[in-house]
Amino acid sequence: MIKSFLFSATLFVVIVMYTDCKAQNQLIGKENVKEGSEVMPFSDPTNKGGWVLNTELSDDFNGKEIDTDKWFVEGKNGDYYIWKGRAPSQFAPHNVRLEDGKLKLRTAWEPDFKFSDESYADGNMGASKYGVYKDGTSMPVTTAGVLTNKRFLYGYMEVRSKVGNAAITGAFWAIGHEQELDVYELMGNPKNKKGNIREDSYLATAHDWSPPAKRPTKIFNHIENLDFRTADDFHIYGAEWGVDYLKLFIDGKMIRHFTQKELGTAFVLNNPMEVWLDSEIFFWLGLPHKEELPVDFEIDYMRVWQKPSDNILAKDAAFYGFEGPILYEENQRPLKLVPENSKTNNYQKFWIIDKNSSEYLNIVHGDYHKGVNSLRFSGYGKTEALEGEKVIALGPEGSMKLNAGNYKLSAKIWLDQGVVPDNIYMIFQNPKLEIKFSDLRKMPRREWITIETDLFKEETSAANDALAIEIRKKDLPKIRAAKLFIDDISIKKQ
Repeated sequence: MIKSFLFSATLFVVIVMYTDCKAQNQLIGKENVKEGSEVMPFSDPTNKGGWVLNTELSDDFNGKEIDTDKWFVEGKNGDYYIWKGRAPSQFAPHNVRLEDGKLKLRTAWEPDFKFSDESYADGNMGASKYGVYKDGTSMPVTTAGVLTNKRFLYGYMEVRSKVGNAAITGAFWAIGHEQELDVYELMGNPKNKKGNIREDSYLATAHDWSPPAKRPTKIFNHIENLDFRTADDFHIYGAEWGVDYLKLFIDGKMIRHFTQKELGTAFVLNNPMEVWLDSEIFFWLGLPHKEELPVDFEIDYMRVWQKPSDNILAKDAAFYGFEGPILYEENQRPLKLVPENSKTNNYQKFWIIDKNSSEYLNIVHGDYHKGVNSLRFSGYGKTEALEGEKVIALGPEGSMKLNAGNYKLSAKIWLDQGVVPDNIYMIFQNPKLEIKFSDLRKMPRREWITIETDLFKEETSAANDALAIEIRKKDLPKIRAAKLFIDDISIKKQ
């Protein structure tokens, strides 16, 4: 009788748990979101974080064709961004489909596909031709890849997805200037069951692509053992990315929390990133067999949320924090814009420091208020003097866009012991407006402090407006000028 009671009680608990899980699983699909309602991160359903959906990047894939205003499709119209896929497989645009309200990225065995007559060199694998494995074996595998046309800085990104049941990855990742974040790399059925990705495990990694961009580039990774096969059902995977932290989530549960405090200057996730969804061959986990293809990597939705900021420069905070370029996303992104690229072009532009100024003024790594960089005035000794009347760091044309009105302009500075310049100037270029931060010599030393002042702009910025930072000879001592650092310039509406 007791055994019978215990069995009945246990069965009841199992049924309740199953029903609960099933109900939760049903709730996580977009089909349960009412039209017009505001969706929230699955890890924060009551929106305690104050998230706002970024509609320029987010997609529920409910159309008949992928939205090319939001997504770049690898291989479409013959265009490939950065690469053609991980050889021997190659991205093929016809493998990108929208069906049943989902994005489906197909991996197929296609002997008749016209593979590119070139090789791809992987740091772990060596070089392999597309369509041909490195030992000469024919490997006519086509895959698919898409990425967002726009980038974002800090926020929460999330997908609901299921990978294909084959030795092929499904990946949800992002890249920006000198950085990469692999939110996950999953494989539905790897042949090597003891590799770094199993059918019931999850791999997340971040890479530092600052020069020299040579392996090892990994700054952290996390392997999570799962109680499910990633090819069996849809699950929700998310990443919350902040100024000095990264949190990883599966089905609403945080599985790992990385911080800059533990990683130091290795925490390179400081620039805007574009989001990728793709499938790749990982030769070390085994090659997909002809018999198990085609398979689809299915994504129910990809969403990005961000927190609103009263800093008008928040979108470009990486640039005004001296971490990387300012983006001109209205211009076409160069197809060969690899993360380690630091060249100015129509899409990305950097602070301009002329030859004379660069003797004293530089963007440096390792001294910072936030991120990993700042602008340093290096000072000079008793036998030196400032060459020229001033040193300048100038933003590129069009990098400052302010309406007429009242603002608060601020920055973080760090002043060394000794005689620092008494004034620092920030100058808007068109229309011309000079702002002076005074009495620096009276300020605390060897700590980050805030300098701020009220700003009134009578006119809206012209199309070529930019911000310049100046240190002038007349404000410096004749000998022994102390060094200082500037970081995190901010403008807030009054």
